[in-house]
Amino acid sequence: MPQLRLALNQIDSTVGDLAGNSESIVHWTRHSAEQGAHLVAFPEMALTGYPVEDLALRSSFVDASREALRALAARLVAEGLGELPVVVGYLDRSDRAQPRIGQPAGAPQNAAAVLHRGEVALSFAKHHLPNYGVFDEFRYFVPGETLPVVRVHGIDIALAICEDLWQEGGRVPAARTVGAGLLLSINASPYEREKDDTRLELVRKRAQEAGCTTAYLAMIGGQDELVFDGDSIVVDRDGEVIARAPQFAEGCVLIDLDLPAAPAEVPSGIVDDGLRVDHVTLSAEPLRAYEPELTGGYAERLDDEEEVYSALVVGLRAYAAKNGFRSVLVGLSGGIDSALVAAIACDALGAQNVYGVSMPSRYSSEHSRTDAAELARRTGLHFRTVPIAPMFDAYMESLGLTGLAEENLQSRLRGTLLMAISNQEGHIVLAPGNKSELAVGYSTLYGDSVGAYGPIKDVYKTLVFRLAAWRNRAAEERGQVPPIPENSITKPPSAELRPGQVDTDSLPDYDVLDRILELYVDRDQGRDAIVAAGFDPELVARTLRLVDTAEYKRRQYPPGTKISAKGFGKDRRLPITNRWREHVAPAGG
Repeated sequence: MPQLRLALNQIDSTVGDLAGNSESIVHWTRHSAEQGAHLVAFPEMALTGYPVEDLALRSSFVDASREALRALAARLVAEGLGELPVVVGYLDRSDRAQPRIGQPAGAPQNAAAVLHRGEVALSFAKHHLPNYGVFDEFRYFVPGETLPVVRVHGIDIALAICEDLWQEGGRVPAARTVGAGLLLSINASPYEREKDDTRLELVRKRAQEAGCTTAYLAMIGGQDELVFDGDSIVVDRDGEVIARAPQFAEGCVLIDLDLPAAPAEVPSGIVDDGLRVDHVTLSAEPLRAYEPELTGGYAERLDDEEEVYSALVVGLRAYAAKNGFRSVLVGLSGGIDSALVAAIACDALGAQNVYGVSMPSRYSSEHSRTDAAELARRTGLHFRTVPIAPMFDAYMESLGLTGLAEENLQSRLRGTLLMAISNQEGHIVLAPGNKSELAVGYSTLYGDSVGAYGPIKDVYKTLVFRLAAWRNRAAEERGQVPPIPENSITKPPSAELRPGQVDTDSLPDYDVLDRILELYVDRDQGRDAIVAAGFDPELVARTLRLVDTAEYKRRQYPPGTKISAKGFGKDRRLPITNRWREHVAPAGG
């Protein structure tokens, strides 16, 4: 059987940084060449970053992407890498699409190219365009209508882009039809909890359908609210895993493969789903037989808490670094949310770049003040205390507020104080709200919601506790000081805006609340279905009412790392003005 050493480079790209992304591609191509690779691959839209969103609609950006691709091909030759075929994702446009209603202006395409000897030897566009969750690819792109096949050292390699594997039909069965020896799919598949298991089963199934070894290359890093976890996979034609890359780690997976020889007759014509075969031969003769040395390896999966925590660290680190922010500011209440956010920030940016502020009021307990100081001592972050009592008294003397207005004033004073320090010293503020609070509106606009980024906005409160406990255990296992004070984990959650206040004064127990929210928010279940799942009808109605009336607050919350299948933001888009209520029985009911 012909042999091939495949290099899968799961790298981190930055949207719009064509020069920086090109430099990274050259660097990892050089590394792959030094390791003896025969074919090198990079993720979906690695050259432009992903997702480019409305940049795809700017002809100037499409032109810049196309020019950067040509420059990259020439650069690879100049670096002595021209003989090595390189598959790289980029933004292109269709030269054949005709303007029509419902089609993106300019016919942009989510495309990839095979670069060889300074030329674009083959280019193609994603065939299946996702239009669910965070994906809006029907808005931005027109589909590709070819089955791209490149012959390298006597092996026919069918090429695909991400959704081409997730959807039935198209390039997967077409790869079997043309007798491909390898199906290579490049991807920018965002992270979600438990998606690694789904992804593995998908690749196994598609390999069996394609009837050939299948390589699934994924991106790593972060882009705004999205995190990419790598987890590249290679399986044989029977679906058995032969290599799996680490999660959340940039690097190159190199693997020696024995693959079927290309058919004697070059495939052509129209195949499955009306795809036109686009075949290019780069090297027809198989390599001289060599002793395989590289197996690709198998990186063990992270457990759930470590996986989520890693995603939160990567998301914050990418947001700060890619937007030019060097330091962050956190309001430290002594509670679990701000403690977890501070720990994530220290792990993402280093404690020397994290600034914490305790802002006690007359209602702040002594343990909350000491817990905040203890967190600072354990982590080594910068810490100061700025009491808000004098400011609060001045406002109260002028306005005479009572009740909820008085409580929320304290939160808004803290938000103003944080933003003032941010402006003065150049740190960005991190908002500490969790998904449970955001869901039911248990936050103060322009108070605890201020900030540039919300690291745990997609983390339910019960998971916040588990992540804090995991982070402390991980520190103990490494012989380090646990960063989060035990008291912050064990004491009842409280906003401390009035004497003796605890969250359960206003909300159900978080264990029950989060299970209802998961059904309603994440799974789009209605009231009757949630009640049928065993929850109290009154509690369900109350919870759904809180969620429905808090949409205007959520729209004003900063972006934050997405870890669930349905985070607040692009995943879940409900109208602010909306009179439909699940919790109201229909007339006559």
